[in-house]
Amino acid sequence: MLSSAASVVASIPSPSISSFQLGPLTIHFYALCIITGIVAAVLITNHRLTKRGAEPWVVIDISLIAVPLAIIIARFYHVFTHASFYFGDGREWWNPFVKDAIWNVWDGGIAIYGSLIGGAIGAWLGCKWTGIRFWTFADALAPGLLLAQALGRFGNWFNQELYGLPTDLPWGLEIDYPNAAWPAGLPEGTLFHPTFLYEVIWNTMGVFVLLYVGRRFRLQWGRVFAIYLIWYSAGRIVWESIRIDPSDIILGLRTNVWAAIIGVAVGIVIFFVQKRRHPGFEPSPYKPGREWTPKGTVQSQDADYVDVSEPPIDAVTEGTATSTVATK
Repeated sequence: MLSSAASVVASIPSPSISSFQLGPLTIHFYALCIITGIVAAVLITNHRLTKRGAEPWVVIDISLIAVPLAIIIARFYHVFTHASFYFGDGREWWNPFVKDAIWNVWDGGIAIYGSLIGGAIGAWLGCKWTGIRFWTFADALAPGLLLAQALGRFGNWFNQELYGLPTDLPWGLEIDYPNAAWPAGLPEGTLFHPTFLYEVIWNTMGVFVLLYVGRRFRLQWGRVFAIYLIWYSAGRIVWESIRIDPSDIILGLRTNVWAAIIGVAVGIVIFFVQKRRHPGFEPSPYKPGREWTPKGTVQSQDADYVDVSEPPIDAVTEGTATSTVATK
């Protein structure tokens, strides 16, 4: 009785569809997951930036540059780190009407580390445009970015991609047969490690870690972002090591394992270099001379402002009465 009940829940099913039609448009769940993640990251980052004194929704100005660059670089990073898959003999990699052409983001395949590179370039440009300190923005973004990555991983679940080694664990993932990444010789019905779910859990835990550590130790000058890099990349080393989708190998390791190792190293360097360079707190989320002042704020500290208006009548009367008080 117990064994039969266990067999019912001893696997995680994959969705039977990955898209739906809306009139003439094909809506991919992968894209919806990515968009949901972007929206969540923008909302969280806006909240964190405005708490620091930045103009509300300045994050949108920065995102207009950062998000497109992140997606473009993420796609091309993925393509060129899986060159043997996309440019193999007989593949029409240039044809957007063929599945898995290099342009077809909707078929799956964007690299997080590529998005970090493209997004960092875009954010730096956006910060120069708006006057926001780059590291202030990076710290504000870090928790939301990790949540966005967790939400985006559900897109891999809908696409039935990026799963791990075979497993007989109760949470093994069901994958439709055949599948492009199905290992040769494995029978239909084999279960696989749900690496998408491992990342979802790890990244969600990381959101709370970043929020707690950042608040508890008042980390600024990019050190929250540094911990994000360390946390995310440490988990990625593990998940990448058990994935079986096609990937180029360098010195026995998948390219994304190397990228994750570099991510940990870069995070450690940023943390300690920024701690040494900036022992104090950030004076403002803005660069000097680019500060934003809310409308209606009285600039009493402005030495160039002199009030030359006449005092109210009540004040004059009150001052006169005071001056005529008899003294002994």
